[in-house]
Amino acid sequence: MAYKTSQKQALEGQNTPHRAKPRRAKKMMTNTKLFPLVAAICISFLSVACASNSTSSHPSSSSSLLTKPPQWREHLLLADSSSHVGLGLNTVAAWLLSFLAASVSSAGGVGGGSLFLPILNLVAGLSLKRATAYSSFMVTGGAASNVLYNLLCTGCGRRAAAVIDYDIALLFQPCLLLGVSIGVVCNVMFPEWLITALFALFLAFCTTKTLRAGLRIWSSESRGATLAVAAATAHGREEPLLLPHGTDAGNGGGARGDAGFPWKDVSVLVMVWLCFFVLHVFIGDKHGKGMIRIKPCGVAYWLITLSQVPFAVAFTAYIIYAKRKKQVLHNQEDGKANPESTKMDTLPTLLFPLAAFVTGALSGLFGIGGGLLLNPVLLQIGIPPQTAAATSSFMVLFCASMSMVQFILLGMQGIGEASVYAGICFVASVVGAVVIERAIRKSGRVSLIVFLVTGIMAVSTVIITFFGALDVWAQYTSGAYMGFKLPC
Repeated sequence: MAYKTSQKQALEGQNTPHRAKPRRAKKMMTNTKLFPLVAAICISFLSVACASNSTSSHPSSSSSLLTKPPQWREHLLLADSSSHVGLGLNTVAAWLLSFLAASVSSAGGVGGGSLFLPILNLVAGLSLKRATAYSSFMVTGGAASNVLYNLLCTGCGRRAAAVIDYDIALLFQPCLLLGVSIGVVCNVMFPEWLITALFALFLAFCTTKTLRAGLRIWSSESRGATLAVAAATAHGREEPLLLPHGTDAGNGGGARGDAGFPWKDVSVLVMVWLCFFVLHVFIGDKHGKGMIRIKPCGVAYWLITLSQVPFAVAFTAYIIYAKRKKQVLHNQEDGKANPESTKMDTLPTLLFPLAAFVTGALSGLFGIGGGLLLNPVLLQIGIPPQTAAATSSFMVLFCASMSMVQFILLGMQGIGEASVYAGICFVASVVGAVVIERAIRKSGRVSLIVFLVTGIMAVSTVIITFFGALDVWAQYTSGAYMGFKLPC
């Protein structure tokens, strides 16, 4: 019995390795594949740690942990630039990401500056100052493409006149530019931690409100689609889910769909742009660099800065007077009130300049383009999504182009490379506009624009809040002053 037992154990001992051999072999192969990857990661982190130890004699554990991502990024960019001649992998990646960001931003009627800055700074390896200048080129290219698409590629301007509400653009533009100037001054005075906290709270609030508006529009579209299908079944014919452009009375410019291109309104907008542009060129940047020598925060500086207030008030008063006079003459010719009143006619007139001023002030305070806040504000006022997206892009074109031309006149470097990025955004914006247009026509849901804007705002909130928190932490660990500052 003992012999049989020992023989049985021997046989089991011989069979066990044979059954475990494939499993062990597979495990050994997996470990062999993972070993180079783990070793490379360890070597990379050791090199980053050595670099941080060499630059600082007694770094704290928390500060060294926060400085590892920028050092790791610089290590990758140096390796990429040394291994590639001419066009680097990081530049190609920045182009692709810029194309994707521009197409999504254009489809939602948002400038996209909050997405371009991280791409240019983290992927392309540009400094924050240079990335800001490049971003103005990219936003201008995307907005110009979107406006041209609305004007030329959709019915020779007739649909654009129905989608872009020039009355809202006229009432918004002067106070919007004034608000940006005041917001920039507040940005210099407020501490970084307060700006980051206010931005996170405000943009999170706007994201929630925009999402609720999108859900409300989606629900109304679902009810409208059900009624349209029922009516079509009763009459034995098919009805479109969306009314043709120019016939929707709820659209911001539906009453002016057949009036042609409003040259007079655009001329007034260009005049406003030129006046504020000349003032900004005279003022110069925050370092006092401008077309003429003006002492920063001197008497001439503040006189030119404060002169924007009467300019904005005068232009806004003239626009309100001209629009009311035009409406009165139109009603007298018809003998009765116009039944196809626009959204501007059904809301208080002063609501638009006030909303524009608040939007511009917040944009200047947070250091972002106006497009990220313009579209949500228009949606909250009650402007239809298509009109809000097109009108927002139209106004963003004026704001971004002012910054772009100012950068050029002040001797910006790298205009050729910035033009390449602007060209990429120009093409990407057309792609985004075509895709969202087809998606709306196929689904019959304009609320897709609202959800797209919500997604962009959510991503921007996370990105800008994260990097703002890193800057605040860097100031705190370095012992920098974190209180309120004077504007000069």
